Amino acid sequence: MIKLLNQLTDVRLTTPDVEASVRFYEEHIGLRVVGREDGAVYLRSWGDYYGHSLVLLEGDETTLACMTWRTESADALEEAVRRLGAEGVAGIWTNQSFGLGRSFTFTGPWGHTMQLVWEIDRYHGTGEFASTYPDRPERRSDKGIAPRFLDHVTITASDVRGFADWYSRILGFRIMAHTTLEQGGISMFSVITTNEKSHDLGIVRDASTRPGRVNHYAFWVDTREELLRAADLLIERGVPIEYGPSIHGIGEQSFLYFRDPSGMRVEINTGGYRNYVPDWEAYEWHPHQGSANFYRNGKSGPSMAESFPAADGPSASEEGVVPGTEHAFFPDRVGAV
Repeated sequence: MIKLLNQLTDVRLTTPDVEASVRFYEEHIGLRVVGREDGAVYLRSWGDYYGHSLVLLEGDETTLACMTWRTESADALEEAVRRLGAEGVAGIWTNQSFGLGRSFTFTGPWGHTMQLVWEIDRYHGTGEFASTYPDRPERRSDKGIAPRFLDHVTITASDVRGFADWYSRILGFRIMAHTTLEQGGISMFSVITTNEKSHDLGIVRDASTRPGRVNHYAFWVDTREELLRAADLLIERGVPIEYGPSIHGIGEQSFLYFRDPSGMRVEINTGGYRNYVPDWEAYEWHPHQGSANFYRNGKSGPSMAESFPAADGPSASEEGVVPGTEHAFFPDRVGAV
């Protein structure tokens, strides 16, 4: 079977104050603005192989406007669009700017907008941004956290297994793991991937009626020492850490979470393993096994149940139902989690 998708290349966020977010990502995260067009601001990490990985757009709410995925080939792009059409999913073809060629944009069954593209310019820094090393797209940054590149995005859906199964069947995502509650086997979190990572797309269960929400997105740093340095830097600069540093059981990445000025949750992660097994069968985790916290010595707080934009109910988190939100998911069985 033809492999369709290759990797996540950018996320596009709306924010009520674009310039405040731009300053945050430049000063604290260490991203660099590489272009502006029609109110959109394009930013990149030093290790992104393509021109940008984050696009900030003006909006009344904090949302995930779109996520862009590069296909494995030109033929894979056409096949992906054919499969979507066979499912009754409509979309539009456009010719993008800022290094993206012909692309197809659609909204999936759970309300999330994705852009698929094959033609995309490789980035090579020049002048002060040129690297000594030929394989690097840009000189290593020493500003802020200075992540190497964009890593993944975690969205919300009312049916976690349904989402994972649909995107696996139609676009070829590999289903890597599930977190289910000990009582009742209800899925609260799943991870799927287009490559050998444990995930480049996560799904947490949503108790709201609003489709297309997002829980967080993540950047990658090379080492755990860099992640701990990031935690130190954030605290010194007055940016609260929401959860972590610790290690996830699923994927075994080290992590920490915090918020940008719009309230969007950002994760920094590193480490973990690579999975090249072509016929992998997803394991099922339970929260007590350390699916979200490898050491099983701490739980995320109630704020981790917030997803974006705001809605009439909470989301779960990667470890399941966040304490204090049980009633939204199980109104008839509050004590069953």
